[in-house]
Amino acid sequence: MEEQRLIADVIAGDAAAERRLYDAHVDRVFRLAYRMAGDEQLAEDFTQETFLKAFRYLPRFQGRSALSTWLHAITMSVVISGLRSRKRRQEHETPYEDIETAGAPGETINMELRVQLKSAIDGLSTALRAVFILHDIEGYKHREIVDILSIPEGTSKARLSRAHETLRKNLSPLGRNP
Repeated sequence: MEEQRLIADVIAGDAAAERRLYDAHVDRVFRLAYRMAGDEQLAEDFTQETFLKAFRYLPRFQGRSALSTWLHAITMSVVISGLRSRKRRQEHETPYEDIETAGAPGETINMELRVQLKSAIDGLSTALRAVFILHDIEGYKHREIVDILSIPEGTSKARLSRAHETLRKNLSPLGRNP
């Protein structure tokens, strides 16, 4: 009920409500955009574009799904469109400033594993990466992914299976089996 009131206040032009809605969802939208794009600046741009579209189309939100699911659908659309328009192939570096390395051998190996896993995920096609990130990282169920990506549930399941198979194949030479 509180979410519906917040949406109504935003539609009515309440700037404070708009800020509350933004603050409540910006971190998850950014994380999803970052995981898909692999680039902090692109993720910031995609996050901004997502909220611009969300506020513009909020009067059309029908409440058939959670607001967060609707925002993630917009995020995925913005990211996929943005990546296509930039004709990016997944050859980007990921900043790892947030990973603390105190010099312990296990931490170095952990960082290497993270880099290898990130590279393997980035190597997935956009379609496979989208389902993999939404399901395995963000925790969405297939029926929710259907709403976010506008694909049939069977397609979501098949893409996840292909993503897992591709990751297994690409990581197994490294002695890693996801």
